[in-house]
Amino acid sequence: MPEPADTQTGTVLAFDFGEKRIGVAVGEWQLRQAHPLTTIHGEANTERFAAIAALIGEWRPTHLVVGRPTSLDGTPHAMTARCRRFADQLRGRFGLGVDLAEERLSSFDAQERLRASGLNGRSAKKHLDAVAAQLILQSYFDSVLSEDRTPVSTHPEIPDDAHPDALN
Repeated sequence: MPEPADTQTGTVLAFDFGEKRIGVAVGEWQLRQAHPLTTIHGEANTERFAAIAALIGEWRPTHLVVGRPTSLDGTPHAMTARCRRFADQLRGRFGLGVDLAEERLSSFDAQERLRASGLNGRSAKKHLDAVAAQLILQSYFDSVLSEDRTPVSTHPEIPDDAHPDALN
């Protein structure tokens, strides 16, 4: 669970993890406003983590956030375990605090926002994952600001090996 919002400072990077692409967004604790940053393409872990390391080197975040997908009713599914594993790998590789944040319908909402802004088809698709990461980060900031300050924990009750295809 993150510290109270009034003690947080610095940059936050957020990730919308997917098997083929990872959307990335950036925000500042002081402003609590998220912005789409980029999309990391490819399935090879070496390439993905090299791209993430470059972003961490450039932005020098104090904290990371990973979207935690669930079914519409809130129950975990195969990608939930993969995202948790990805969050654990980020924590282990980069030594930064990592929280999981609600991401239910973030890709759908991102698609609707892109469509409303006039982007459709291929032009929208290349921005979709970064905008989804932006929505995840904004939701995270909003949850930290809320009265109860209870974003999704970094330790949901899902074992690392809950799905055989979890990211290694």
